[in-house]
Amino acid sequence: MANAWKKYKSNKLTTPKTLLLFFSTSLILLTFFYLTLHTTPSNNPNNPNNLNNNHLNNNLNNNLPLNPNSPIQPFNCHTSPQPHPIIANLVEGVKHPFFYSLSDFGSLPDKPHKNIVRLLKGKLFRKPDISVTVQEVIERMRGEGRNGAFVDVGANVGMATFAAAVMGVRVYAFEPVVENLMSVCNGIYFNRVGDLVRVFEAATSDRVGNITFHKLVGRLDNSAVSAAGAKLAFKSNEEVELQVGSVPLDLVIPETEPVLLLKIDVQGWEYHVLKGAKKLLSRKKGEAPYLIYEEDERLLQASNSSSTEIRKFLGGLGYTHCVQKGTDAHCTK
Repeated sequence: MANAWKKYKSNKLTTPKTLLLFFSTSLILLTFFYLTLHTTPSNNPNNPNNLNNNHLNNNLNNNLPLNPNSPIQPFNCHTSPQPHPIIANLVEGVKHPFFYSLSDFGSLPDKPHKNIVRLLKGKLFRKPDISVTVQEVIERMRGEGRNGAFVDVGANVGMATFAAAVMGVRVYAFEPVVENLMSVCNGIYFNRVGDLVRVFEAATSDRVGNITFHKLVGRLDNSAVSAAGAKLAFKSNEEVELQVGSVPLDLVIPETEPVLLLKIDVQGWEYHVLKGAKKLLSRKKGEAPYLIYEEDERLLQASNSSSTEIRKFLGGLGYTHCVQKGTDAHCTK
């Protein structure tokens, strides 16, 4: 026991030599952190810290057409604040892989988001069903000789947007929650699809204006125009009201732009979105978009509409073939 610690021996942690070592180490660490925070990013377009690159500055230089009379301009990822930390990963089990990042991390450390747990275990993010569906529909329609854009209403963090964009499809994405929009901006960079995606900070509806939007703290994927719809599945969450701009799709999407697929997931506001896209949906068979919309009767009733009302409206526009898949309706002419 020659090297055993002696019970009454002083540890001499405050000797001049120890204090000098501690001071030197602290000075080096402080210098490192100062330089890290104040270093100007390089002009290398592949530098992930450089926000002034073509992939992130997506809404200034891409070639997606926009209705010249559109009352709203695309969201500028380049000038928007960037969230931190960014937690992103590839998605498992999709034919055309893509990245997306989280805007909600869960209640850390007690109950983190399920994808954070997967990431820590070395697993890919769980595949969202809508991502698989979007890729399957696009491939099937391409096989029929059709091509066109994808309109993603209620884009959330881009799980459907990027599923289409990595296939080379042009995307118009609409999302009113700014935290989600910033995650979409991150995904535009990660997936290198800045020339294919236009993002709009807006709710879509049947009129131009502002509407009260209800955002749930900690559940940004369940925000809704209807307060009842927002809290339907998560009654215990804190609710925040905010004003967001609303715009009809017909005023943004050019009549000359072929649209392959329209997906709508807006927590019960679907009928109002569809009414604002009447011109788009009135295109003749073979040119009208394949339609996917959430048809949850409880959410629709919270926004004073119903599945029957929607089906009648769509039938009048020629969408006579609708199939229910889970809580989504798939409709074609």
